[in-house]
Amino acid sequence: MKIDWAALGSVFGVSLLATVALVGLFTLGIVGLSKQETASAAGGSATLARTGAYACFALCAAAVAYGIFLIVT
Repeated sequence: MKIDWAALGSVFGVSLLATVALVGLFTLGIVGLSKQETASAAGGSATLARTGAYACFALCAAAVAYGIFLIVT
């Protein structure tokens, strides 16, 4: 049995990059929602923070759906 170390390394690198990107997007969404709550408590409008948070969550969901699509097909 021969292991293709270059292919294994590239799969590792891509999966690490995708994981960091998804966790980063989700974290930005959580931060946006916390900023929205802080601004609402101070009496301000937080439409931009809420919209950005929802956009981050939508991108996370799209990435997960794309990954499932790649696995299923």
